[in-house]
Amino acid sequence: MAERSLRGTSIGSKSLETDENVEFASRHDVSYVCPEGHRTIVPFADGAEIPDRWECRCGKVAKRENADIEDPKNKQKPQRTPWDMLRERRSIPELQELLEHRIKMHEEGWFPDYE
Repeated sequence: MAERSLRGTSIGSKSLETDENVEFASRHDVSYVCPEGHRTIVPFADGAEIPDRWECRCGKVAKRENADIEDPKNKQKPQRTPWDMLRERRSIPELQELLEHRIKMHEEGWFPDYE
């Protein structure tokens, strides 16, 4: 039975091929720094899209080193209030006229009493 058994390397063994005549893809290293001061270096292939943020080993978001990145939260418009929206539709003189008209309607009893 020993004559029929196969001999060879085990599963998961190293490849017997060498790296001779193999050209690796060109790449460059990008550094990221998190708020805790951890520095992470990640290799990217040339031409690859490089993200502005990378998750650090501590779980916080690291930003690219030496890159001026604006926070996307700052790019948003400020929140509009009801007064801002009203001012887009009406001018101050128009609002003053409407207010006087409503006060007059209330004084003349156009509105039912809510008790």
